[in-house]
Amino acid sequence: MNWLIFIEIIYPIVLVLVSFRIIYDTRSSAKTLAYLLFVIFVPLFGMIFYFLVGINYRKRKLYSKKLIEDGHLAQKIVVDVIAYSKKTLEQNNSIIQQNKELAYLLIQDNLSALTAGNEVKLLINGEHKFPEVIAALKAAQHHIHIEYYIYEDDKIGNEVAEILIQKAKEGIAVRFIYDDFGSYAIRKKMVARMKAEGVEVFPFHKITFIALANRMNYRNHRKIIVIDGKTAFVGGINISDKYINNTTYPKKLFWRDTHLRIDGPGIYYLQYLFFCAWNFCAKDNLQPDSSFFPEISSFKGNGNKLVQIAASGPDSGRPTILYSLLQAISLAKEEVLITTPYFIPGESIKDVLLVAALGGVSVKLLVPGISDSVLVNSAAHSYYSDLLKAGVEIYLYKKGFIHAKTLVTDKNMSIVGTANMDYRSFDLNFEVNAIVYDHEIAKELANVFYSDIKDAEKIDGNNWEVRPLYKQLVERTARLISPLL
Repeated sequence: MNWLIFIEIIYPIVLVLVSFRIIYDTRSSAKTLAYLLFVIFVPLFGMIFYFLVGINYRKRKLYSKKLIEDGHLAQKIVVDVIAYSKKTLEQNNSIIQQNKELAYLLIQDNLSALTAGNEVKLLINGEHKFPEVIAALKAAQHHIHIEYYIYEDDKIGNEVAEILIQKAKEGIAVRFIYDDFGSYAIRKKMVARMKAEGVEVFPFHKITFIALANRMNYRNHRKIIVIDGKTAFVGGINISDKYINNTTYPKKLFWRDTHLRIDGPGIYYLQYLFFCAWNFCAKDNLQPDSSFFPEISSFKGNGNKLVQIAASGPDSGRPTILYSLLQAISLAKEEVLITTPYFIPGESIKDVLLVAALGGVSVKLLVPGISDSVLVNSAAHSYYSDLLKAGVEIYLYKKGFIHAKTLVTDKNMSIVGTANMDYRSFDLNFEVNAIVYDHEIAKELANVFYSDIKDAEKIDGNNWEVRPLYKQLVERTARLISPLL
């Protein structure tokens, strides 16, 4: 009885303290309310859940992205990046005119240079990505940098690993960061084998039972490969057999995804992101020099694409990727084409899509008809009614699972990357998107979108509104907890 009385006195005090912590620590008002309701109405477990996944690391940056210790040199780099970007804007004014506000946003908020003279190749699915990756890895002469969310111990995973090992034996510096949660399959045997053969391998934010509470929620969802400081790959395709749709890699489900190969100065920011993560994971002090960031004049080829990188995560002061998507959609004049596997947009993305559609812009959204998360899919469905009423066209992909994260506006600007349209990508995980300001790439990606919707079912707005009430109730309930998904 004494213990019961003690608990009855202590628990309300703890609840009040945790509630204050949530209010002070959580940036999003929707998430704040969701966590408060959870800890109040789900005794004890709600508090445990909050401390497992709810701590806001954006206010306590997980690591510093400061690479240059010399303050004067760092300031000079800032000035040079801004000057170079403004010059690129002036020299390519006709191409980027409609999206210059987006370019300025990323320069100011992310210090992400607007780069010219890039070659960009669109890679559809693993069967197109991996031959390009393998050829580029084999041609490496100085270094290979790899940072991946999911790396599987399967056929393609072992094929890539063997190349990394061979390049390390040749004296090429091979540095590999894997997410300790997403790449759990390689943590023992494959990682040990690569280390033994000379590949430098480190987990991102290693998960241990002691550290579980602070680390489960802040994962490195990026997929980055940088080779010799001149070639890079970025997009939605992890290293796994399931992304390859051919008889050599048999599987049950067709997997649709999109990736980019970039050759040119557009890879600088991807290299910078890798450096930051590497120094954090390896406790290293790898410093940038011309072998990692070659002079722009050293790039050979006929590249004419403008490229900029948007990145954000718990290490950034603001949700830059969210801001860049809002800006890109708001700048569209005729058409917005969005593909995303997880659509829990929150009020800001939902509202900008509504404004665009009501303003006469053709807005089309392609999402999975076959989903790997019933709860996330239900939460996504709760947003469809408002969008359909405003004239947004929503398509459910039926051929398999669509995992691509792309956006095209007015066939002159494209975004391909790792970020989904959900709270997790905007606020919790380390993400990266590549923005390409170019008519050819935009038209090519738009054609891919229109090809994809041939394998999709368009939602009929009238039928959607008369769905069974129990389904609507489940979806609305899922939406209430969507900030926690």
